[in-house]
Amino acid sequence: MPFVTTADGVEIFYKDWGPKDAQPIVFHHGWPLSGDDWDAQMLLFLGKGFRVVAHDRRGHGRSTQVGGGHDMDHYAADAASVVKELDLRNAVHVGHSTGGGEALHYTVKHGQPQGRVAKLVMIGAVPPIMLKTASNPGGLPIEVFDGFRAALAANRAQFFLDVPAGPFYGYNRPGAATQPGVVNNWWRQGMMGGAKAHYDGIKAFSETDFTEDLKAVTVPTLVMHGDDDQIVPIADSALLSAKLVKGATLKVYPGYPHGMCTTHADAINADLLAFIQG
Repeated sequence: MPFVTTADGVEIFYKDWGPKDAQPIVFHHGWPLSGDDWDAQMLLFLGKGFRVVAHDRRGHGRSTQVGGGHDMDHYAADAASVVKELDLRNAVHVGHSTGGGEALHYTVKHGQPQGRVAKLVMIGAVPPIMLKTASNPGGLPIEVFDGFRAALAANRAQFFLDVPAGPFYGYNRPGAATQPGVVNNWWRQGMMGGAKAHYDGIKAFSETDFTEDLKAVTVPTLVMHGDDDQIVPIADSALLSAKLVKGATLKVYPGYPHGMCTTHADAINADLLAFIQG
């Protein structure tokens, strides 16, 4: 299986499909999932002639279940290790949720300085910062994330069923038709990873302040968000991020949930393709 070893000895698993001379699209997954969460996108863009790459974040999926380094600096550096190993240039980086923060941080800290990034897409992404603070009064209180930690520590397997069966895909909304396969696939991906990485990752996605990163983006950027996102509420995320990234395009999807890349893949894929080709 393809792995790249980081500077601190972590083996990062990645998938690399398509012509090596085609424009690459690099996908950054959300918490607590893996690169498999991008199947609906990778297959489509592979068929469109792109080179598609997705890695499993450290401690997630098939990557090393290491005990430390579960923070955005390491996440971005790990992504940079994959990009360097594959020598990806003119790449479009697409991140969902936590992966949106990772893609952003990678772009600013590594991709732009190295001239490797063409465009950035953040979908249902956590920036600027999820946590309620004095400077971010619209954020979620720390008790919300403490609840995540408590549920994970008490019964991770059950927690990883409750999240996708409920708010992640909007299956808790009246009239929603739950797709058991989608729920089970979310659970499968989550349980492949390590509990320590998932526990520490809650702090990484909720408390990292991406404000300065957003201001530093110089590549064309698309911000996509569902206005019924119950995991990353739109008012304190996409609506703010789109204002901080110079020239960003904001696309809001009425009624779409956090997991809209799966539940509404056709619509998301069409808009992604238009942005990438535009």
